[in-house]
Amino acid sequence: MLNIKNLHIHFGDAHVIKNLNFELQPNQILGIVGESGSGKSVSTLSILDLLGEKAKVEGSIMFQDQELITCSEKQFQQIRGNEISMIFQEPMSSLNPSMRCGTQVEEVLIQHKKLSKSQVRQEVLDLFKKVKLPRPEAIFKSYPHEISGGQKQRVMIAMAIACKPKILIADEPTTALDVTVQKDILKLLKSLQEETEMSIIFISHDLALVSELADRVAVMYQGEIVEQNDVVSIFKNAQHQYTKALLASKPSTRHRLKALPTVKDYMQELPNSEVETSEERQKRHKLIYSKPPLLEVRNVKKTFISKAGWFANTEKVNAVDDVSFKLYEGETLGLVGESGCGKSTLGNAILRLDDPTEGDILYQDKSITQLKGEALRQLRKDIQLIFQDPFSSLNPRLSVGKAIMEPMKVHGLYGNAESRKQKTIALLERVGLSSAHFDRYPHEFSGGQRQRIGIARTIAVEPKLIICDESVSALDISVQAQVLNLLNELKTDFGFTYIFISHDLAVVKYMADQLLVMHQGKIVERGEADAVYARPQKDYTRQLIEAIPKGI
Repeated sequence: MLNIKNLHIHFGDAHVIKNLNFELQPNQILGIVGESGSGKSVSTLSILDLLGEKAKVEGSIMFQDQELITCSEKQFQQIRGNEISMIFQEPMSSLNPSMRCGTQVEEVLIQHKKLSKSQVRQEVLDLFKKVKLPRPEAIFKSYPHEISGGQKQRVMIAMAIACKPKILIADEPTTALDVTVQKDILKLLKSLQEETEMSIIFISHDLALVSELADRVAVMYQGEIVEQNDVVSIFKNAQHQYTKALLASKPSTRHRLKALPTVKDYMQELPNSEVETSEERQKRHKLIYSKPPLLEVRNVKKTFISKAGWFANTEKVNAVDDVSFKLYEGETLGLVGESGCGKSTLGNAILRLDDPTEGDILYQDKSITQLKGEALRQLRKDIQLIFQDPFSSLNPRLSVGKAIMEPMKVHGLYGNAESRKQKTIALLERVGLSSAHFDRYPHEFSGGQRQRIGIARTIAVEPKLIICDESVSALDISVQAQVLNLLNELKTDFGFTYIFISHDLAVVKYMADQLLVMHQGKIVERGEADAVYARPQKDYTRQLIEAIPKGI
């Protein structure tokens, strides 16, 4: 179906794709795996001539018997969406926020098919049923912001398959989704592929995820394919150190390593695979739970009132419903559940960013639910937050040095500007950056580096408790390993206590001492993290565990 030979792509002096060669067979799913910046998306965007005028593309891209590199824009208009289609990574930014979902899918059919208005509408409704969207008529009339992330991605899939393309390119289509929704999307893509026999290029940073879908895998590193083979061979007998690193960077569900191996470790052939023993874990737990709790949440409720329109009936939504737990100094408490279960709302209530409707929260044995003024400001110094998206949580107009110094200034720490600057440089170096980064701006850094900057800013005020709200969910597997290792190192060095919020049970199991499983505002299961994972008591917990991509 597709034959790429000796592909080179330059942006100015930057040689980003180097001598790329791969084939896509009819009725085949090819996985392309690698970190951000490895060239996965750039190489596949070149297939549809979507790189812009600054890109210089050399080599050959043969689609059946047609050379795509020499195609005109008019020819590409017939190919794009019709014969080769693409699902992009972020459905919210790929869909037009000002247009209804149904209308956006209709556009593709109007462009490529000769159908009447009623036929087009019926075709879209049939597509929505095919991608298993609930209430197709309602979603047809909905705007993107009115539906969930998983539903938006299904709309994008409906749009991509509308014209029955021969090739579908899926670029990280599940990255921002819960593990259960991710599993549903993978099942959907697999069933659509089997039904239509189209070929798929599936792009991801997660080899375990790709193994659940692909027949064959190409591993990309720094603009080159370093290894390609069938899925079983890649998993059972990886040849390249980079492939081995991608396989090892994901937290194991079988045992708990003291530190996750990173790409750098593997490329230097120095992987760390020391396992924490049950004796070591018991000793650590004995030390943690012998002290009084640092934080106690008692019967906390958070109710939101929803009202659709002036005359609609009001509806109460219990986002957090009678939640109680204790958190001990030096502990990492894992809070896991799907989007909408109330995890972040609970975190916001503890931070007093959104006050609870009922219940009480005690910090160091004192109620904090009624704190105001200076007392509340002091609490904010002691309890800090690491955000999910490191880019949107940093001010693009502030250099990273000033961003880290800002909370120090607010809380009157370290005396003067020069002392704060020296402290900031020390923090940058502690989180794996350097003094040279002090005057740079957020856009000049990668996602992993930005998250390190966010961590430096969080620990600048010397907090006692840090709430990590999906703080690694937007990162590549390999970068995620680095950040998780850093968080554990900082915990040891500074004596931090963490509440670690995530939808990924494998990550939470690796990080946490105790685990709380949250569903529809309630804690449905709790216990020691390894025990909950090994012997889940509730069906919901079992579903979360079963949804984790395990690899082969």
